Amino acid sequence: MAVPAHPSCAAGVRRTVAAHLARWELSAILDDAVLATDELFANAVRHASADPADTIAVVLESSGRELRVTLADSSPVPPRPRTVTSCGESGRGLSIVSALADDWGTEPPEPGDAGKRVWFSLAVREPV
Repeated sequence: MAVPAHPSCAAGVRRTVAAHLARWELSAILDDAVLATDELFANAVRHASADPADTIAVVLESSGRELRVTLADSSPVPPRPRTVTSCGESGRGLSIVSALADDWGTEPPEPGDAGKRVWFSLAVREPV
């Protein structure tokens, strides 16, 4: 799905991710996936969107053993994790994603697109 790169769209992204995971019966990882997606969306809005017409593509993929969430934006600048002491009140998004996810990283854009893709994965767990 393509979402306008605007902070007001964050709640809709969270609801959409939660609805997909509920449909896929992935409630055991729902909270972590929603929070990690929200952090990546906030980073893309804050650091990668320069034009009001910019969008952020959000892709959810489930293999049955793993959930992978990818966000693509138009900025080629890769995200830069910061230490908590250097970032004050903001800048903790990638640290949060790293703590929640089993893995995360960046990739070049799809052929013909500009920017980058940032993704994370979570192993599918049984509900507790």
